Amino acid sequence: MDVLTLGHYYLFTMKKKENSFPPVKIAVLIDGGFFIKRFNSLYNKDRKMSGSEVANHLYTMAMKHVGNSNTLYRIFYYDCPPLSKKVHNPISKRLQDFSTTPEYMFRMDMLEELKRKRKVALRIGTLKDNHNWQIYPGRVKELLSGKKKLEDITENEIYLDVQQKGIDMKIGVDIATLALKGFVDTIVLFSGDSDFVPAAKLARREGIDFILDPMQANVEPQLFEHVDGITSLGPFNAKKKK
Repeated sequence: MDVLTLGHYYLFTMKKKENSFPPVKIAVLIDGGFFIKRFNSLYNKDRKMSGSEVANHLYTMAMKHVGNSNTLYRIFYYDCPPLSKKVHNPISKRLQDFSTTPEYMFRMDMLEELKRKRKVALRIGTLKDNHNWQIYPGRVKELLSGKKKLEDITENEIYLDVQQKGIDMKIGVDIATLALKGFVDTIVLFSGDSDFVPAAKLARREGIDFILDPMQANVEPQLFEHVDGITSLGPFNAKKKK
């Protein structure tokens, strides 16, 4: 074997070794409210995709983090059931049935599709109705600047204030359980919330490789020290944040 051939053989062997990491078991945790907001902003701006289509893209994005050589432990999806109550709009006084809205149908369709996916576990929280109506931020700015008067606000420019309850707690408990019981080697979290940091620190102390997928959203600089990597993998192409 001549020197050139030997050199090529050596480079090929070294490259193969570098890429031949042992397979690991991976859990993917997805904050549903965050995921839907970012997905629609990036890939579904015209809102033409159905809930089941978005669920299929979610599964694809999660599996990209697993890869072909690793093992998926489970995909955990955290969300609340969509609002379904009937209320009277305070401006128009019309009865509004939220169970007939496109948002309700979209979210229910997505949840039903995720239930059918292999190795997907739903973690469902609750919605708290604060019984308050709020004006959309864009309209508030117009009111404060004088571009719009309060009496000009229409029924479509206000929304019922509801909050998700129990989601952050469920994510934190699952991260701690996966880490302390040694169920996985790697945890991938789709989120942009810094509330997960204490749980991430616990997981890393237990030897877990903790990866954050912020779906191309800006990440606070102080979060970098509490994760082992930040990577955004879309449904159609991959884009990484360093």
